[in-house]
Amino acid sequence: MLLLILAAFCATAQASEYHVGAFSSEGLSGWESKVFKGTTEYSLVRDDGRTVVKATSKKTASGLIKKVKLDPKSFRYLRWSWKIAGIVKNGDETTKAGDDYAARVYVVFPGRFFWQTKAINYIWANRLKKGEAIPNAFTSHAMMLAVESGPERSGQWLTEGRDILADYRRLFGEEPREIGAIAIMTDTDNTGGEATAWYGDISLSTVR
Repeated sequence: MLLLILAAFCATAQASEYHVGAFSSEGLSGWESKVFKGTTEYSLVRDDGRTVVKATSKKTASGLIKKVKLDPKSFRYLRWSWKIAGIVKNGDETTKAGDDYAARVYVVFPGRFFWQTKAINYIWANRLKKGEAIPNAFTSHAMMLAVESGPERSGQWLTEGRDILADYRRLFGEEPREIGAIAIMTDTDNTGGEATAWYGDISLSTVR
């Protein structure tokens, strides 16, 4: 009986967290490339004693995407770590010409039709103040939320955590559909610049 209770507890504990990107143990298994303009280079490297994804962009815009099907009212807590070499020179969140980011992690909420798809972009902002959010320069269906901002903490590993359910309600003023994908992207196509970033493991959890 004790073994059955322990097994049930372990199963519940495991179910409370979904490892979207277990780069340390699974590499890039299940991640797909999404190219917008040129190909950003993504590779597995060792950094700070662990395996992470290194992204290098030179006038390019492509990302890695992991498809999922999760209820945001359950798996509402997103966690990840990241590091940048520096912000994007001439990056400006308010203009199409400046819509580039050294690092971003975004959550995609597919609609019934493709034009109903919405996304939260958690960005390392160039100019936008930390904590502020604005619509993407190209579409109001994507909201850009500055989790970090500016060059001051470049070169440092930072661990982040967000309540995506609360963020979605605040940013879009409605209830979200299911989470359809998690993506990472380092892009410099609009500014014609360069950027380098590193991404650590990414997870979604039912508990804070």
